[in-house]
Amino acid sequence: KKNGERKTAKLPISASVPRGFWALPENLTAVEGATVELKCGVSAPGSVVQWAKDGLLLGPNQGIPGFPRYRMEGDPARGEFHLRIEACDLSDDAEYECQVGRSETGPELVSPRVILSILVPPKVLQMTPEVGTTVTWIAGQEYTVSCVSGDAKPAPDITFLQSGQTVSSISIDVSEGSQEKLFITEATARVTPQSLDNGKLLVCEGSSPALVSPIKVSITMNVLFPPGPPIIEWPDLNEGLVRAGQNLELPCTARGGNPPATLQWLKNGQPVPTAWGTEHVHATARSVLTMTVRPEDHGAQISCEAYNSVSTETQKQSITLQVTFPPSAITILGSVTQSENKNVTLCCLTKSSRPRVLLRWWLGGRQLQPTEETIMDGLHGGHISMSNLTLLVRREDNGLSLTCEAFSDAFAKETFRKSLILNVKYPAQKLWIEGPQDGQHLRSGTRVRLVCLAIGGNPDPSLTWYKDARIVTEPRPPQEPRRVQLGNLEKSGSTFSRELVLVLGPPDNKAKFSCKAGQLSASTQIVVSNPPVNLSWDKEGESLQDVAAPSQSAPFKGSAASRSVFLRVSSRDHGHRVTCRAYSAELRETVSSFYRFNVLYPPQFLGEQVLVVTAVEQGEALLPVSVSANPVPDAFNWTFRGYRLSPAGGPRHRILSNGALQLWNVTRSDDGPYQLHCQNSEGTAEALVRLNVHYAPTIRALQDPTEVDVGGSVDIVCTADANPILPNMFSWERLEEDEEEQSLDDMKRMSKGSTGRLQIRHAKLSQAGAYQCIVDNGVAPAARGLVRLVVRFAPQVEHPTPLTKVAAAGDSTSSATLHCRARGVPNIVFTWTKNGIPLDLQDPRYTEHTYHQGGVHSSLLTIANVSAAQDYALFTCTATNPLGSDHTNIQLVSISRPDPPLGLKVVSLTPRSVGLEWRPGFDGGLPQRFRIRYEALETPGFLYVDVLPPQATSFTLTGLQPSTRYRVWLLASNAMGDSGLGAKGIQLSITTPGLDQPSGEPYDQLPTEQPTESPRLPLLPVVFAVGSLLLLSNVSCVVGLLWWRRLRHRTEETQELSHDEDFSRAKNEYEESQWTGDQDTRSSTVSTIEVQSHYHSLRDFSPQLPPTLEEVAYAQGLEEENMAFPGHLYDEVERMYAPPGVWGPLYDEVQMGPYDLRWPMDKYDDPGRIYDQVAGDLGTMGSDSLPFELRGDLV
Repeated sequence: KKNGERKTAKLPISASVPRGFWALPENLTAVEGATVELKCGVSAPGSVVQWAKDGLLLGPNQGIPGFPRYRMEGDPARGEFHLRIEACDLSDDAEYECQVGRSETGPELVSPRVILSILVPPKVLQMTPEVGTTVTWIAGQEYTVSCVSGDAKPAPDITFLQSGQTVSSISIDVSEGSQEKLFITEATARVTPQSLDNGKLLVCEGSSPALVSPIKVSITMNVLFPPGPPIIEWPDLNEGLVRAGQNLELPCTARGGNPPATLQWLKNGQPVPTAWGTEHVHATARSVLTMTVRPEDHGAQISCEAYNSVSTETQKQSITLQVTFPPSAITILGSVTQSENKNVTLCCLTKSSRPRVLLRWWLGGRQLQPTEETIMDGLHGGHISMSNLTLLVRREDNGLSLTCEAFSDAFAKETFRKSLILNVKYPAQKLWIEGPQDGQHLRSGTRVRLVCLAIGGNPDPSLTWYKDARIVTEPRPPQEPRRVQLGNLEKSGSTFSRELVLVLGPPDNKAKFSCKAGQLSASTQIVVSNPPVNLSWDKEGESLQDVAAPSQSAPFKGSAASRSVFLRVSSRDHGHRVTCRAYSAELRETVSSFYRFNVLYPPQFLGEQVLVVTAVEQGEALLPVSVSANPVPDAFNWTFRGYRLSPAGGPRHRILSNGALQLWNVTRSDDGPYQLHCQNSEGTAEALVRLNVHYAPTIRALQDPTEVDVGGSVDIVCTADANPILPNMFSWERLEEDEEEQSLDDMKRMSKGSTGRLQIRHAKLSQAGAYQCIVDNGVAPAARGLVRLVVRFAPQVEHPTPLTKVAAAGDSTSSATLHCRARGVPNIVFTWTKNGIPLDLQDPRYTEHTYHQGGVHSSLLTIANVSAAQDYALFTCTATNPLGSDHTNIQLVSISRPDPPLGLKVVSLTPRSVGLEWRPGFDGGLPQRFRIRYEALETPGFLYVDVLPPQATSFTLTGLQPSTRYRVWLLASNAMGDSGLGAKGIQLSITTPGLDQPSGEPYDQLPTEQPTESPRLPLLPVVFAVGSLLLLSNVSCVVGLLWWRRLRHRTEETQELSHDEDFSRAKNEYEESQWTGDQDTRSSTVSTIEVQSHYHSLRDFSPQLPPTLEEVAYAQGLEEENMAFPGHLYDEVERMYAPPGVWGPLYDEVQMGPYDLRWPMDKYDDPGRIYDQVAGDLGTMGSDSLPFELRGDLV
């Protein structure tokens, strides 16, 4: 093989190699689609060479025109002109020759002709039956199968393989194909399948020189063949031997067969319905016959047949049953009842059994000898046994068991018996009567008990009572009261008794009562008294006037009396009793009888007739009827609002049998009077019943919100629809979280009919909020309505200190934000002034944002590019609404040194330590820290300790000596400098206790402040070594100016203090944000003793320090004159302070992140860089974030 070529044969060249060729083509055989090359080597270079195909010249070009698959290969200079044919097909099957044209170097030459033979393999094989199918054949029968190949060259060889074995009987027919040179082979085979071929393949295999391996197609043979014989598996060795009652299971198995065998059970040739199953893997059919063996199955032939659809005959196996069965019953013929001392003759007879059984007799535990025994043939091949017995019976044999027993060795574990109870008859021995003495006088109506007794006797003696020779029986139907009660025969051991109970009457006078048992009898006589009586009439206990009749004689030697009465009856007499009473003085007893009146009258409503019925909406209502009538009313008609209700009922009503009207799903529209009409055969009557429907209240009107001015009056009106309307069904609640504010003691609650009022007089801000009107008339659910009371009041600006400072660098690069918040209803309008001049908000450097949250209003004024010359001023925020106005001042100042700390005090004292506490002062707009300076008075020199962390407001100074006097100073410092030592309140003197003194708070030693020589003159923090007169003069002038200004402002603010103290926080219920008292003092404090204000730093002097809220601190009153110079340039604008604890922190309802400068729910463009933030917005700065020069260190 080379380049897809395959040489299969080389034909000999007829002549010798011509002169002029050094290589000649050879005969070639190639498979269709292969590439071949015919060799042609020419010795005369420069000649024109071309190939001829079946005489057709192909031309001298290397790429042969018209034959794209043909090409001459080789080096023409070397005389190589090989013909290469790619993808050969049948059209290339031809004779080829190489021709060399005449040239100067030689004559024309022609190579010998060679043959290129193209082999075409068969593409498909077609079978009949169709390829891939399953054919069903019957084993042993001959079938014809054909297999046809496709076009091929040469004709392919076809063989058949049956289950892997070559089929010998095959015929081949070769014919021309669809094209010239192609052939078709058709092969026909005769196949006789066998059972072993089932499920195997019949293969048609085609082979050809053009194929590398044969091609195969196949069909699957489904060979039908009969099954093998059935096999019955008997459960034990004794085949066919069974016992009646046994549950027999016989499996039957048939192996082989396609399809699997069908199994059929037969009993005596008759089919028995059973089910069978098949196991296709092993081609096994199995069926189990389940039967309960009966005696009649003896000799029955049980057969199992196996067959399928191709069986020529049914195969069968049979078993004959040999059934062993006991007698199904034993019968004793004859009577076991006989009088004593007489013979009884009995016959014991068994049913058929196999094998036969023997019989024996027993009387109690004694075996008897039979008189005769007989064996007879029975059913189903069995035998019948019979035994006769004659026996003389005695009285003592009565009640004994007489048994006939059957037994056999075949049934050794079983015994069959039949027993009867011997009944020997004999008479009773004694008879007597127990009761009153014979001839005793008894009163009529007396209850008398007579008992007849007898001893012995079989059968039981029948005791019969007679009265004057007539049998005594109970009357039917029984009398009321029953005068004769005859008991049943009772037995106690061998004694028998029967009771007769009599209620004596006149007929029993001198009657003879007898008892008989067979031939025995006993008797007694009763005498009954019957004296005269007195008669009287009464009606329901009321005596009636009657008329007497003459006396008459009576039977049984007695007397009879009668009296009559005449009455006029009415409806009230219906059902009443009229009683006739008879009294016997001799017997001292009374008897009576009565008539009950049945008075006919028309309907009459009774006094207990309900005229008003109350029901709850959506519930049920029953309108009862209390009517009296005779006969009972035959019609009850109800009418509502002129419409008659259907007697047959409706979706929401029905009329009960007693006339009552039942309603369900009652609505308020059902309220009203219902007319009832009753009728019977005697007349009619009418009544009016009112239905009162109660329903839960609903609030119809409630003005929300209800507004009132402070000090004014208003009524909150709540109107409800309800039934019933109760006097106190209105109640009010105040919806507040604080229980103290829920009280309504200062309000008046009123209700009239369906309207409730909550009266508010002299309205206060504390009364504003949400109220709930609750209406409860006892029908659930109670109605609730929410109403908001809005108390209108003039603006109240929040100014926790007389002055709020904001610090910013005045270098025209920073921004500052001034915050102003006020409360008021209705909404507030804010205006700003600077140094008393209205602020021009059109100036691009000023930006105002206003926020309204309920009754809380805020205004934020942002100043961009703060200039010290233009913007360090006093800004005034004025809040105005229709009810008034209020204002506050905010001072914009520069960054400076911190104020001295405030309120330095001792909180604990030990021999070696002291605990200090203070309030930070204004930090000057920069982070501040604290340092403690202290000295021991007996030791020269000062010691310094830095407070850590820097924001701490308490510190424990350690390392002290016991029983030593110390002086302690507290300094505040920032990047601009420290607060100085001259301020009042930053120094105190202490004396540590001795080691033998108890430690704790210095109760006996109060902290002392540094003594001052001049309480009203400022103390300089640094004593200059060299002072000049000019410097002292300047200091005096500045201090004098500050003193005068502070004194003026204190006078003005003292007048405002009383107003601020009365200033209380007003809160309306509908506010969305709440005011809190929490303050963030992590970074700075306010310049006041108790109340803290807010300061906003706008300029960072330290790297990576975010702007923080700073607070300015001041001492109270005029004692600030002792502050060391230099102080703040704008301290003269301070005012007196508001009462401590009045105000909470500013803007606490607005929550922002540590570095989030945006207000919630609002976005706007920042005109400049606004660096200031609310104090609570910034996280606590760690000490590591401070620059090194601002960090404290211990000395």
